[in-house]
This record gives sequence, C-alpha cells and structure tokens, in this order.
Amino acid sequence: MATLILRLAAPLQSWGADSKFEVRKTNREPTKSGVIGLLAAALGIRRDDDQALLRLNGLRYGVRTDQEGQFLVDLHTARKDAKTSYLTRRYYLSDAIFLVGLESEDRAFLQELEDALRSPAFPLYLGRRSCPPTQPLCLGIREMDLFTALRMEPYMGSCWRRKKLRKLSIRIDVNPQEVGSTVQQDVAISWNPIHRQYGYRAIREVLVDLPGAVEEMGTEHDPFTELR
Repeated sequence: MATLILRLAAPLQSWGADSKFEVRKTNREPTKSGVIGLLAAALGIRRDDDQALLRLNGLRYGVRTDQEGQFLVDLHTARKDAKTSYLTRRYYLSDAIFLVGLESEDRAFLQELEDALRSPAFPLYLGRRSCPPTQPLCLGIREMDLFTALRMEPYMGSCWRRKKLRKLSIRIDVNPQEVGSTVQQDVAISWNPIHRQYGYRAIREVLVDLPGAVEEMGTEHDPFTELR
C-alpha cells in the first residue's frame, strides 16, 4: 500500500460541487472530482474518456486541512447578447493550504501520476483556470496507508496560524457501513459537457494532533513567498 501526497496551495482556490447558473459556490476543502480533474489534466486525459476516469476514481482519497482560508466572492457582469446582461457570483477560498492523499495498491500507477504532475500534459489549476497552484505541488509517494500518511506529514500552514490550532481535520474515503460516516456527492462519473454526472462516496472526518512544521519561519512577512 502506498500514498501519493499533494500540497494544494494558492492565493485563490475554488472547489465547486453544487454550483448552478449565476452562483458558483466553493466547498471548504478540495473535492474528489476536482482533484481527479487535476490528475486527468496532468495525464492528458480528455473529457470524453470515461474509462480513464474510472481508473482515477478507484484511488482512495483523503484531504487534511492545514490552513482553512477565507471565503471571497467575485462579482462578474456577463452578457447574453448586446442588450441583456446579468450578474454572476463566484466564490473562492483565499490563502488556504491542503494536503491531499491518494492511496493505491498499484505503486506503478502512483509513480505515473507523480511523473505526470511534475511534467503535465495540460495546465494545472485548483478548481478554476484562474487558480494556478503554487509550488511544491507534488510531495512524493509515501510507503504507508492513506490515513497514516496524512497524519504524519509535516504541517504546511503558517507558523502564526499554527499557534491558534489544537487539531487538524482529515476527511478520508471509508466503507459506507462504517460508523460515523457521511455521504458526499463529488465523484465524477462523466465529464462529458453534454451530460455531466456525479456520484456519491462515504467519508469520515477525524481530528488529529498537529505534526511538526516543515520549517520555522521568522515573524517578517513577505507577501510574495507563495509565488516563488
């Protein structure tokens, strides 16, 4: 059993699950369909390749929230035609940092995903094209199960935020029969633009103690750190 670890961080992220028409919402953490889309872009998979999508959906998925981020709304004026316009609302997460784990018994497949993320076929983004990820994105493969990998990985958030935290939230795929599990509709069955379909998965949230930080930072603030 092995787990591929990703760090999802950017000035803006947006992970919509139930957005419709003029209102484009975002979840508080990355959706499985959104991360699978990121992997598909790296591999060069087209939207109508449902068979390749099934293989990616077979990965066990988990996400740890290191830095929650703040909701931000962007208002857009769109035009239907020369005389008609309407207002749209697009929601984002600002200054958020997540660790995502993808578990599989097929280590060669995880290695293929890691290689693709380091040299992607298509541009990568965190939910929307306007949200490119900061580096490092791919942290490598860990020779352990999903929960252990997410629990032991060093804390990635800001040191000043760390002082305010007691626990970190980990949400992982579980058996639907497991006690305490809930259901979330964010499994992409088809990305065909004509008829997109999303299925359900069972998840469970676990609160864990904070692991050690990657490195201790000083108190001086550099606003361009995330862009390097």
